[in-house]
Amino acid sequence: MTKPESGFMEKYTSVEDIIRHLSDLGHQKVKVAVTDIDGVLRGKYIHIDKFISASEKGFGFCNVIFGWDSSDQCYMNSKYTGWHTGYPDAEARIDLKTLRFIPWDDKTPFFLADFQNAKGEPLEICPRQILKKVIGLMQSMGFSAKVGVEFEWFNFKETPESVREKNYKKLVPLSPGMFGYSVLRSSLNHEFFKNLMESMHSFNVPLEGLHTETGPGVLEGAIMNCDPLTAADRGTLFKTGVKEIGSKLGILASFMPRWNTDLAGCGGHLHMSLLDDKGASVFADTTARHKMSALFQSFLAGQIQYIPELLALFAPTVNSFKRLVEGYWAPTRATWGLDNRTCAFRVINSHASATRVEVRVGGSDINPYLAIAAALGAGLMGVKKQLRLDQAPIVGNGYQDSKAAPFARNLLGAAEGLRKSEIACELFGENFVEHFANTRTWEWDLSQRAVNDWELQRYLEII
Repeated sequence: MTKPESGFMEKYTSVEDIIRHLSDLGHQKVKVAVTDIDGVLRGKYIHIDKFISASEKGFGFCNVIFGWDSSDQCYMNSKYTGWHTGYPDAEARIDLKTLRFIPWDDKTPFFLADFQNAKGEPLEICPRQILKKVIGLMQSMGFSAKVGVEFEWFNFKETPESVREKNYKKLVPLSPGMFGYSVLRSSLNHEFFKNLMESMHSFNVPLEGLHTETGPGVLEGAIMNCDPLTAADRGTLFKTGVKEIGSKLGILASFMPRWNTDLAGCGGHLHMSLLDDKGASVFADTTARHKMSALFQSFLAGQIQYIPELLALFAPTVNSFKRLVEGYWAPTRATWGLDNRTCAFRVINSHASATRVEVRVGGSDINPYLAIAAALGAGLMGVKKQLRLDQAPIVGNGYQDSKAAPFARNLLGAAEGLRKSEIACELFGENFVEHFANTRTWEWDLSQRAVNDWELQRYLEII
């Protein structure tokens, strides 16, 4: 396995050094990308000369990427951008620390960027800037954090053309049957597994684990933990990278949370812990209740109390709520337990240095920047307000606890909950909350106009 071709800012300390290095390698183009509200990467190739200018002054990127949905249909309820604004450019700033090379694309240099407003301040609705804002709060409180992202996803022996020809029906999974943690299936799909492990490592999105999940063609990948911003970068790049690597092997990867009525959905889980100024965990206390420090208890209490209000950031699509149902390995209430996978928050405390919480609320459709910002922010507000962890841990089936706060049942409810949330406004700012809630309401409204197969089968003949 090759060494990750990344981390050049550790070796090259100036823009000039990076440009010289890229020129020495003979690169004539650079790929840059930004993340939209849905967590979809939007990007382009630029000439090396343009990159030199953009790395110093920024570059224009049409602000429609925050004004349309995942299908490029323009919102009609956005104040920030829309036909009423003329869709001008927003200023994108390249983050030189994100330099990596794309192994499956001629080792093209790649950078992430985020946005500023006309005053040179962070753009209030840019997902990467939202996470940076929460990280700023964390640092002001004297902490750093480690975050690990896990994704489950379905894979099909299909192409973008074939799924359309089939009208998204009778898709052929990468492997048949229910076969979680299968050594056999991973061997049969050795080339895909090998490419994912090695190419992601070279792309500086290192995986600590990759295995089959239960369900036909389902895989799970756990990305190595790191600081919150890098974790979100890696999570976003992982989803796109999996799709690109798979396409070269005739595999279509889907991070849709639940695509089939008969099968469980796919999660986007977050592992996180807080560290002190020396890099030591502040979550563990072997003498305390459940071996959880008072600070950890307040952090978890914040997540339990506030994440139901922030649910739209963990369940951002109409389909998200087809996953959040009882008995399908996804939580329906704000419950917690000790190493209990039926709960929304799974506390792992077997080793002091690895004590952490796994936030199991999100599906595979999360925007990693926003989900991490929400999970981290909710916990920090619990610490800031010194909340008490009064809820006892669930023992056994977490679906049977009727006392914990239930999650909204659909996207409209989650959007309205976010819109009314004072904590959301405090963490992310009113402009972001209004914009994001409006985009989710838009998504819900579109879904209500659609006539689906279930309705046809149920009503066409008998009603």
